[in-house]
Amino acid sequence: MRAKGVSHIAVCVADLDRSLHFYRDLLGLMVRLHTTQDMARRPGAESAEMYRMPRESRTVANVWFDDPDTTQPFLVLTSHPGSQVDGVPIKLDQIGISHISFEVEDVRACAEELMARGVPLAGTLDDFTDEEGVMRTFFVYDPDGILVQFDQGPGR
Repeated sequence: MRAKGVSHIAVCVADLDRSLHFYRDLLGLMVRLHTTQDMARRPGAESAEMYRMPRESRTVANVWFDDPDTTQPFLVLTSHPGSQVDGVPIKLDQIGISHISFEVEDVRACAEELMARGVPLAGTLDDFTDEEGVMRTFFVYDPDGILVQFDQGPGR
């Protein structure tokens, strides 16, 4: 067996509208699906191995890059209307998927724009600036406190 690629990354969120504001409105991802699903029809929905507690429904938003030819994975943002989700986001040195990373053209300009729009940095601009004054990467927190990284992309 050989995996062919990453198809999607799922992120459970506390408030889907708040997360859509971040991923769609601030980062420019495009929603291709936004629906509420009956959990009785979901494979594995009753499994204690996959869900911490039984859920009646889930609301899903699939968000993609605004490029119909992209082969990159998409994000599946899920929430459970009428019931709260629990847990806390992890840091980079803890077991689990610690962050999502996006490639951007101008790292510093992206950081400044997100800060101007009220998105909290995971540190200060100085924390992400090297001795030559160059910023190659930075991290922010999404609305649920999940770390989101922005960088120049591979090989730059």
